[in-house]
Amino acid sequence: MKIAVVGTGYVGLVTGTCFAETGNTVTCIDIDVKKVNKLQNGEITIYEPGLEKLFLRNLKDGRLHFTTDLAEGIKEAVIICLALPTPPGEDGSADLKYILGVAEDLGKILTEYKLIVDKSTVPVGTAEKVHAAIAKNYKGEFDVVSNPEFLREGVAVEDFMKPYRVVIGTKSDKAKKLMNDLYAPFVRQGNPVIFMDERSAELTKYAANSFLATKISFMNEIARLCELLGADVDMVRRGMGSDERIGKRFLFPGIGYGGSCFPKDVRALVKSSTDVEYDFRILNAVMQVNEIQREHLIPGIKSYFKDDLKGKHFALWGLAFKPNTDDVREAPALYMIEALTKAGATICAFDPEGMKNVKLHIGDKIQYAENQYDALSNADALIIATEWNEFRTPDFTKIAASLKNKAIFDGRNLFDLNAIEDLGFHYESVGRRVVN
Repeated sequence: MKIAVVGTGYVGLVTGTCFAETGNTVTCIDIDVKKVNKLQNGEITIYEPGLEKLFLRNLKDGRLHFTTDLAEGIKEAVIICLALPTPPGEDGSADLKYILGVAEDLGKILTEYKLIVDKSTVPVGTAEKVHAAIAKNYKGEFDVVSNPEFLREGVAVEDFMKPYRVVIGTKSDKAKKLMNDLYAPFVRQGNPVIFMDERSAELTKYAANSFLATKISFMNEIARLCELLGADVDMVRRGMGSDERIGKRFLFPGIGYGGSCFPKDVRALVKSSTDVEYDFRILNAVMQVNEIQREHLIPGIKSYFKDDLKGKHFALWGLAFKPNTDDVREAPALYMIEALTKAGATICAFDPEGMKNVKLHIGDKIQYAENQYDALSNADALIIATEWNEFRTPDFTKIAASLKNKAIFDGRNLFDLNAIEDLGFHYESVGRRVVN
């Protein structure tokens, strides 16, 4: 099958590469000339475990192509996937200018049947808007399908190649047949391809992400209650997670969710609700809890240093919003950096993948270390914001020797309380007792 993917960001590049991996011929299209040149030359432009190997193999074997020319890119494609950004406005609404702009351009160049697939996360009713934008200039046959992606950064390749489910919104029998054929190699183990109407498919993506964000915020509220009542959130989490109706996932407390999906999608669903005069009270609370949780460690840090952080210097491990990604959008670490520097502190940070993007975001507001131990030099305490595996079993002797104070403030609950107590550290985490 011949496929075009418009947009080579996170979703677009993963989508195009994985479709090529099953034997399709894929052309990815982007207006960014520098990015396209890099991709054509075998230079991958995002960090995602496992993606580069597939990308290079399919580029070498001639199944994966890149161009800046929309007409050239879609010429032979039967299926055109739209994987374009939908940035949030100030009111939380998703900006559809990129998607609708491409849709209008498609209407001017289509000459035969094409299946247009919305892969971007878009509000309810977008498929209809895309259809109308194309139909302004093209009166021939075409279909618009909603096919939201459910990719987790850090395991996106696995999620795409072995999806839990595939959601497809369409009323067209022709589109159903094409989409069934497209996804057949990915669901050989029997995972469902779920067909529904376009509006329901669009809402499914927002509903799924918002529910997961709700689980995270709920556990962060439980963690706060544990701190007040003298309970241990890890014990509570295990007790809850053993109930199959609840499940073990997304029950880990921390310093809030971030990234490109959860914050944006929750806000967008609230905005869609407001537009139809519905007060989505639970999601408003979810956003409020997450906003507060980002700075959950700050009061403990201030208390330890007797409410005076001016001149204090901190080591910060972790900048990305989660491990195994370089994505720092809405990362809790950025909010902590803002709070600490505003209080007069300085910071030296290390992250295996996220430092380049943080530099683009805040520049030299903080220092950056070559490795996690270099970040500790001359620091008054260590703060942990991202649960990278290399942070889980560090050399505590090195940490103790480097820090001015044997103090760790852990936003991801990486260490065992009894073990860290035996090592003589002051240790504060989330939803557990303070170790002195």
